[in-house]
Amino acid sequence: MTTLPPPPRSTANPAPHRPADSVRRTSSIDVSWPDGVEGQRLFIGSARDLVTPAGGGEPRVRGAGTFRARLTEDKTISSIEADPAPIDMAQLVGARAGGHLRMLLREVMPDAIAQADPLYLVLDDLSGSALVSAFAWSQWYPDWAERLRERLGAEQHAQLMAQRVNVCWGLQAGNSGVREGGPPSNVADAEAGDVRNPADPLGWHALADHEGPGFRRARRIDVTRDRAAGLIRIDAAFQDSAGRPDGGRVAIHEYLLRATADIETLELRSLEPEARILPFSECPGAVRNTQRLVGRRLGDIRDEVLTQLRGPEGCTHLNDALRALADVPALVGELD
Repeated sequence: MTTLPPPPRSTANPAPHRPADSVRRTSSIDVSWPDGVEGQRLFIGSARDLVTPAGGGEPRVRGAGTFRARLTEDKTISSIEADPAPIDMAQLVGARAGGHLRMLLREVMPDAIAQADPLYLVLDDLSGSALVSAFAWSQWYPDWAERLRERLGAEQHAQLMAQRVNVCWGLQAGNSGVREGGPPSNVADAEAGDVRNPADPLGWHALADHEGPGFRRARRIDVTRDRAAGLIRIDAAFQDSAGRPDGGRVAIHEYLLRATADIETLELRSLEPEARILPFSECPGAVRNTQRLVGRRLGDIRDEVLTQLRGPEGCTHLNDALRALADVPALVGELD
C-alpha cells in the first residue's frame, strides 16, 4: 500500500481585501441545535453580492437574502422561511436535504436560478450542510462517535457507515476514512481562522453567532475582468468549520479555487483548485479530475460537474464550490 502524505491543514483565512472593479459574493449557513443533540437542527443561511466600484466610493449591493429552516434528524425540512422569498417556501417543507431537494429547487425556482439570485446558492447548500454539520458535536464531546453508535444502535450505525463508501473520492472503498476501526483521530485539528478581514469590514455579510455546538459553511467568490487578456478572473474560497468550547473554530474542509474564463464565450480557460484543509490523506487526489471541466461554458457547469465528477470521481465539497461558478456570468455583468 502506498503511503500518502498527511492531508493539508493550513487555512487561507482571512479573506483578501476586495479588489477594485469587482463583484464579491459571500454566503454562509450556520447550524445549531437549540433543543439539544436529539432535537431539530436550526439552519440560518445568508448570502450577498457586493459590487466594488473601479474608482473607489461606496460599494453597492446587487442582491441579498436570508433563510431560517428547521430540519429533523433524518434531514427533513419541518419549517422554512426566507427574506425575500423568491418562491412560496412552503413548497420545500417535507423535502429531505439531499439530491431530491436540489432537484426540487431546480423545479420550483427556475427564475431565481436564471437570475443568479444569491439566496438560491444557500438553499442549494442545505443538502451539503445537513450531511456534514453533525461533525460539530465532535468538538464538544470527545466520545461523540461512541454516543452516536449507542444512540443509533449497532445495525443502524453499520448501515450509516456503509452508505458513506464510494460517496466521494476520499471515501472510496479501502481508504482511511472508511476502514474498519474508524477514520484517523486527527481529522479535525486544523485552525479555521476567521473568514472576515479586519482591514475590510464590508468584505463579508453579517454572520450568525450562537452558543454551544455549531457548524458553519462559508463561501466567497470574487469576480474581476482582465480586458487586456480577454479574461474573467475568479478567486473563490469554500470552508466547512465548527466552533470549539474555547471560542475558536476548527475546519474540516477548505478549498481555494482560481479560474479564468473567456470574456466573450464564457468558456473555462483554466481551473486551479487548491486543497487547504481536508480530513483524509486520499482527499486531495480529487483535484486532478477537475481539469475535465476546462473548455466547458460557465453556464453549463452545474450539469457538467454532476456528469463529470459524480461519486468517487470527485469530492462533494469541491463539487459544490465548482457548481457555484455557474453564476459568474451574471456577476461579471454587473461590472458593465
